[in-house]
Amino acid sequence: MKATSENNKSVQNNSIHDVIIAGAGPVGLFLACELALAKCSVLILEKAENPQSPLKQVPFGIRGLNTPTIEALYRRDLLKELEVHKRLKNPHLNTKQGALRQGGHFAGIVFYEDDIDTSQWRYRLPGSTDASLISEMEELETVLARRAAVLGVVIKRGLAITGFHQTADGVTVQSDDQSFNGKYLVGCDGSRSVVRKMGGFEFAGTEPEFTGYSTRVDIADPEKLSPGRNVTPTGMYLQSQPGYVIIQDFDGGTFHHSKKPITLEHVQEALRRISNTDVTITALHIATTWTDRARQATTYRNGRVLLAGDAAHIHAPLGGQGLNLGLGDAMNLGWKLAATIQNKAPDGLLDSYYTEGYPIGVQVLDWSRAQVAIMKPNPHAHALNAIVRDLMNTRDGATYFAGRVWGVNTQYNLGSDHPLTGRSVPNFELEDGTKIGELMKNGKGILLDFDTNASLKTLAGEYGDQIKYVSGGAKEQLGLSTLLIRPDGFVAWASDSANCSELQKAAARWFVCN
Repeated sequence: MKATSENNKSVQNNSIHDVIIAGAGPVGLFLACELALAKCSVLILEKAENPQSPLKQVPFGIRGLNTPTIEALYRRDLLKELEVHKRLKNPHLNTKQGALRQGGHFAGIVFYEDDIDTSQWRYRLPGSTDASLISEMEELETVLARRAAVLGVVIKRGLAITGFHQTADGVTVQSDDQSFNGKYLVGCDGSRSVVRKMGGFEFAGTEPEFTGYSTRVDIADPEKLSPGRNVTPTGMYLQSQPGYVIIQDFDGGTFHHSKKPITLEHVQEALRRISNTDVTITALHIATTWTDRARQATTYRNGRVLLAGDAAHIHAPLGGQGLNLGLGDAMNLGWKLAATIQNKAPDGLLDSYYTEGYPIGVQVLDWSRAQVAIMKPNPHAHALNAIVRDLMNTRDGATYFAGRVWGVNTQYNLGSDHPLTGRSVPNFELEDGTKIGELMKNGKGILLDFDTNASLKTLAGEYGDQIKYVSGGAKEQLGLSTLLIRPDGFVAWASDSANCSELQKAAARWFVCN
């Protein structure tokens, strides 16, 4: 592994952390919380000195949280600390049928909550969390940073990683004249990840079709722009609030890659051309560009160096799935890396982070590419757009798109025929009123035994504090007898009847006997 040149005047920090994380964004912070919850020592190095930015605040920083993310925050007792979603809701659209609440969109085509048939989602019980929520990047980072501090995570800001070197035993990370030692290094440092580039990871994928602009402007004649999201013959523009305008210009990403300054004149020209108006911008306050470049690391691990979040995969921020995908990485990786560090990991556990996460990333990148394909300003895309719009206006169509956008149907392939295996555990309500999600605050696995089988309790005891045994009936058991739940809340094994030998095999795949 390539590292920066040695500097005799460098400052050596002699303490050895279990994990060093590059990047104090939501993914890095959530991963740090998961590791610290499992009693690992964690150091985060963040290149920005100040975590605050207008681009992380409403409306630029608005993100839609999907079902797996909401459930993860709920299980770690963090969901209650989010406030923005209580005052920001998906907007209503007044129609002949009344006011319909928007549930999300695909390529700018909106689906509505009233059109969704939630009965198709068998494992969404009445006690489930919301399937989607609006959040804000700054608020999410604040909540996660506060929890990380409580758990003992060390966050050093204003320190960019300039090099690292790994051996069979650990990783030495360089930040200019300072060096830090860790057993593992995880790059959560975004789409331009230094860890990924220096670590020799291949980043394969497709080049962009457009340049996107996020702007805050003063407009002399805002009435010339239609409200909401508008797909036009030349691109797309969105006016979410007065003065906040997002533009998609299908220039192949040329302007974004040109590194030219974003001027008032340039933004106005693009907005006029795409909106087909003569709208006038009188002041440009904030502007940033982005693209739909879709790339994914061909592996998420190189020895003791791993990737998560945008460092591992990037795509257009259409539908806001990038944040959710990254937080899913953190939840999947955290307990596995902690178990590996503490010698409680069966063979192959850490490698399963990639084998489980990579296919989910492929799905999300293809979902993003499909949206771009039907937003292009050409007749072929317009024809496909019309067909998708018709499909989405059906009940089954709206349910399908909601299930994908909200992540309700997320499932890891764990090689089991049972339909619940690999899915997020339903939020069963036990006879005493406790919900299963409330029992997952400590990040341990759970053996849920609806039949109170003494032999299953004995089996769980063989794994010490790695597995918590929970027994008793539930209000809705979905015909199940036993479930083994991983620390990340996903079902490792499920059965309609107790089968100790099969359960024993499943437990040995994820946990180590004392």
